[in-house]
This record gives sequence, C-alpha cells and structure tokens, in this order.
Amino acid sequence: MRGLSSLVSRASPAIKNISEEVVNQSKPKRENPSNSKYLPTFDHTPIGNNSVRPFEGKSSSTSQLGFPNLSSVSNATISPNKQKSRLGPIDHPYISRILSRKEWFLLLSHEFKAKRIHLDAQSIVSVLQNQENPLNPLRFYIWVTNTHPLFAKNQSIRGVLANALYRRGPVLLSAELVQDIRNSGCRVTEDLLCILIGSWGRLGLAKYCAEVFGQISYLGLSPTTRLYNAVIDALVKSNSLDLAYFKFQQMSADNCIPDRYTYNFLIHGVCKVGVVDEALRLVKQMEGLGYSPNVVTYTMLVDGFCKAKKFDEAFKLFDKMKQRNVHPNEASYRSLVNGLFRSMSPHNAFELLSSFLEKEQILPKVACDTILHCLSNSSLSKEVAGFLRRAEEKGYLPDSSTFNISMTCLIRGLDLEEACDILDSLTERGLKLGFNTYLALVEALYKVERVAEGNRYLNQMMRDGLVENVFSYNMVIDCFCKVKMNDRASETFRQMHQRGIAPNLVTFNTLICGYCKAGEVGEAKELLKMLLEHGFKPDIFTFSSIIDGLCRVHHTEDAFDCFSEMVKWGVKPNAITYNILIRSSCIIGDVAKSMKLLKKMKADGISPDVFSFNALIQSFCKMNEVEKAQNVLVTMLTLDLSPDNFTYCAFIKALCELGRFDEAKTLFFSMEINGCMPDAYTCNTFIDALAHSSHFEEAWDIVKKYEKRGIPLKPIPIL
Repeated sequence: MRGLSSLVSRASPAIKNISEEVVNQSKPKRENPSNSKYLPTFDHTPIGNNSVRPFEGKSSSTSQLGFPNLSSVSNATISPNKQKSRLGPIDHPYISRILSRKEWFLLLSHEFKAKRIHLDAQSIVSVLQNQENPLNPLRFYIWVTNTHPLFAKNQSIRGVLANALYRRGPVLLSAELVQDIRNSGCRVTEDLLCILIGSWGRLGLAKYCAEVFGQISYLGLSPTTRLYNAVIDALVKSNSLDLAYFKFQQMSADNCIPDRYTYNFLIHGVCKVGVVDEALRLVKQMEGLGYSPNVVTYTMLVDGFCKAKKFDEAFKLFDKMKQRNVHPNEASYRSLVNGLFRSMSPHNAFELLSSFLEKEQILPKVACDTILHCLSNSSLSKEVAGFLRRAEEKGYLPDSSTFNISMTCLIRGLDLEEACDILDSLTERGLKLGFNTYLALVEALYKVERVAEGNRYLNQMMRDGLVENVFSYNMVIDCFCKVKMNDRASETFRQMHQRGIAPNLVTFNTLICGYCKAGEVGEAKELLKMLLEHGFKPDIFTFSSIIDGLCRVHHTEDAFDCFSEMVKWGVKPNAITYNILIRSSCIIGDVAKSMKLLKKMKADGISPDVFSFNALIQSFCKMNEVEKAQNVLVTMLTLDLSPDNFTYCAFIKALCELGRFDEAKTLFFSMEINGCMPDAYTCNTFIDALAHSSHFEEAWDIVKKYEKRGIPLKPIPIL
C-alpha cells in the first residue's frame, strides 16, 4: 500500500425608453439568469382561513403538480399568420424580464412587431413552461390571446398554462392583478377565469373558488353553465362535495341548465367516495334531461362500484356499455383492473378478471397490460407466467414496459425456466428486453450455474447494441463480480479496452471490489496500479475495498496501514470503512482494538450504525460475556439504533449456552414487540439450542408458530 503515490442576446434597442432599458438589462449576467438582480420579487400572501379575500391583496405563488387531459403539443405551426421560422432558440430569461415589468404588454407587442417574438403553438408552450414566477405565464397567455384570439381555443396551450398555475401557484385574483390586466387594455375573460378556477381547485382552495364565483359581476361576467361547470369540477377535485352540490342547486336560479359535463363532475365526486347509489340517481336525472351516459360516465361508475366493493355491478357495466354501443376506453379497463386489485386479494382479483377476459374474443390490450403490472407488483410470478402464455395464444403482445416488468417478476421469483421460455417466445415476435432486465436474467442464470444460457443472453445483449458505453460495461463487470466470475469480469474489461471505450473510476473500483471479496488481493493491487496510471485518484470506495480484501486474507496490519494512508490521501473514512476494521479485529479476538476504533469513529464525527455494534456484541457473546454485550447494547440504544436479527441471535445463542433459557425465550418473543420479526436464521438457531438441551416442547411451539407464517425452518429429526 506504500505505492499509492451564454445565452446569446438577440434583443436590440428599438423603443427609446422602456424597450431599450429591458434590452440593456438582458446583457449582464446572461450566463446565470436566475441570479439576475433585474428579476422582480412578488409578495406571497399566505393562504389561511381569513388571510385571502377575492380581489384584495396581492397574488401569491406556492405548490406544484400536473394537469390532467393535457393533449400533446403539436409540432405543426398553428400561428394565424402561419409564421414557421424562428431566428433561434427562445431567450426565456429575457422574456421573463419583460413579463416582470409594469409595461409588459407594451414591451411584448413591440418585440412581436420587431419580429423578435414569433407566435406558434410550440413557442407559446415553451415560454409558458419556462417561467419561474407563476404570474409570468398568466401575463404571457393574456397577451397572446389578445394578439391572436384563436390561440385561446388551443387545448395544448390552455393545458400548459393550467399546469404552470397549479405547479407554481396559486395565482390569486387580487384587486392589483385585475387592475394590471385592465391597464393592459384587456379583461378577465370567461375562458381565463375557468383556467384560474381549475388551478385553485387542484390546490384545494374550495372556499376561494366559491367566493370568486360569487363576485364575477365585478369582472363584467355573468354566470353561465360553463362557469358553473368549472366551479363544480374544482370543488369536486378539492374534496368539497357538499359545496359542489350547493352550486349545482344554484344553477337554476341563474338560468343555467346542467349539461352532461355538470353531471359527470358530480358523478366523479360521489364515485370517488364510493357512494354509487347517488351516482346512479344522478345518471337517471341526466338521462331525464336527454343526456345519455358516455364512456367517461361509465368509467367513473366502474371505479365507484370497485370502491364500494360491488364487483358484480362493475362487470355488468361493461355489458351495458356494449348494449348501448359505448366502447370502453383504456381508462375503463384500468379502472376495473386497478379497482379490483386495490379492493381484494391479488389472487381473487386475478381469478375474477381471468373469467371476465375469457368471454372476450379479442383481448383488450390495456386490460392485459394492467393485469400483468398488478401481478408483477404483487410478486405473483406463477400467475404472470400462466397469464402471459394464455394471452399470447389469443394474440396478445405486451408493450416493452409491461414485458420488462413481467420478466423482472419472473426472474425475482426464480422461475428461470419459465422466464427463458417466455422471453424466447416473445423475442421471436419482435419484442426487445431492456438492459437492466436482461442483465438481471443473466446474473440469475450465472448464480444457479446455468452459464451457457447466461452467455447466450449476454451475447444477445451485445448484438442488440445494449452494451455500448462505459456505464453499461461497468454493470456487466459488476454482474460477473457478484457471481464470483472475476476472470470473465477481467475479460470484459479487456474487451472494453479493445473497443476503444475508456474505463472510469467506477470500472476500476468494481473490479477491485470483486477481487478483494474473493480474497485475491494481489490482483486488486495490480488494478490499483492501473487506476493510478490512468490518472484517477482512489476514493473511499477504493480504499474500503482494499482494506476489506486485506482483512479477508488476515493481513490486518496491512489493512490498518492502508487505513492510515487513505487519510494522507485526503480521503475521509466512513462508517463502512470503520465497520470492516471493527469486524476484522473482533474476528482475530482483539476486542479492545475494536472498542478503540468505535471511540475513534465517534470522535471523528462518524455515526456508528447497527453493524458497528453487532460485531462487538457477537464477540462478547461468543466469549459468554453477556453483561459486557448488554453494555454495548445499551450504548447502541442510546443512539436510537434498533437491534436486528443478528443482535438478538447473538444474545439468544449465548443465553442458551449458559443455560438461561427463560431469558432467551423472553428475549426471543420480545423481538416482534420491538419491531424486529425473527427470520429463519434466528428461529433455527433458537430451535436448535432448545432441542439440543432437551427443551422439545418449547422448540415444537416455535416451529408450529413460525411455519404458519411461511418462515422456512430446517427439519429437526428429533421433532
């Protein structure tokens, strides 16, 4: 171990006062616009019971999230002037500074006339998405829709604005904001108010929605069905169903007639809480007004029936949809599948859904995908394999994501025969497995010594171009190291070099760790030399691996020399490094040195973990010095560290050897109370100790109790 030796400004001055000032401000600190002193700050009004009133105070901004039903942004230009060319990338910080100015509307109009701002759907969406202050996208949208009113009908633009207001809002409709909009020559339109109300609903501002709606006359607006729908939808989303019903009942007083949207919003609300009888009453009322339920209505009813655990009714709805020529969509099937898996045991849900799909001549792809996702999440590998085979016979082909999730479940369930057969079958039909899933299968095959099959899939990964860079090569090398195939790891390292792919520090660390775990410290030292020759500096992972390797071959003095040398290299040891040395010192019987290391660890500001203490506790217990082990345990508990199975097992074993079976039994049964479920090793250790001491009845009681819980216990002939 001694051998370790700007964004480019496009603005040009045109307006002598205002515009010129903005342009000049855009030049300094263009590389770091977020720190610009020219960006304004806005007062943030806290939202409480009495802190915000409509049209009073300033607009504020907090929170985050997304906007549902957001359609993808079209690549085609939708500009009314059919302007398709741009001078270059949009300068978002520059536009932000314009939007933060008092004269924002005038400045934007000037930039547009000077052809420095171009209006098409993509550009507008880009500006809306790249504003930190939520007031900016609102102002930009107002200017855009006043410059070209057709953009107000673009659902992508409306959706992105709603998303921005929700993610960075709320933007409250204060008196100052209303006046600011009026000063620009614009007004708060019904369209804009609907978007704002939607954002407030998502943020849970139910009362604020209702208060603003009650004062819309001050904005020059009158109640309409569309506005009522926006408010009812917002109230439902903010879980204020009673208030939503109150607004629904007010509609007739304002000569507003409920439509299908109104009823669907309310049906959604009652189905969310599983009150399906009320949902069915609303459906009848809706039909009485001449509005037939659509696929959205039925999908919400399916979800509601599942929440109410009325599964037969949920399935009957699909028959009813067919009778009425309403085609279920993806959301319909997802609601059914997820609803069943959420409301009952995975096995029962799978059984019901299998019976349902058997009646279908053509399997709904989304239903199959969702079933496989749910089965995989429940780790039901046999069910995944069986369903894949039956569905494949009916022509089903999973998408890439579902395929990878299903294969991962099969691999984790160690059903490798099924996994390989299904993989071969589906890859013949053109499906491709992802890198991580392929590698997990290869590693699992190597672990059970099915090397030829592992090699076949690894070669397939190479042919598919999945191993093409240093990161993927590092993971392949790590795979070989994990299964103790270090020669193959080195061979892959050489292959990587032959292909002209330069290794990085992770490459060397992975190989060094692999050789050290195998006790091949000589090879690890050679790799360390190569690491230095490549210009890399050893890090904590490098040193910890070398120290661990030296300890494994009982070169403890060399390990401590390496520990001292890492400090000289400016690498600070961590808890893992200390734990390696503590464990090694305990193994050779030098418990006093381990105690000194533990104290030094604390002095260096490194918090010991349960592994640090377990090594000491196990050593004392092996020496039958239970009281000293208990003192270590007390120190451990004062640091809020919870004992694990290794801790308990050491004490139980020592107490049994000392003939203190009552104490051992009390300690064993206290594990669950203290939040530590006994594992197979702990159970077997205690059962063995009891059996060998002729405590057969106590041993048999433990066997019966924990076998029922599915813990694998080794057979004891005497029992």
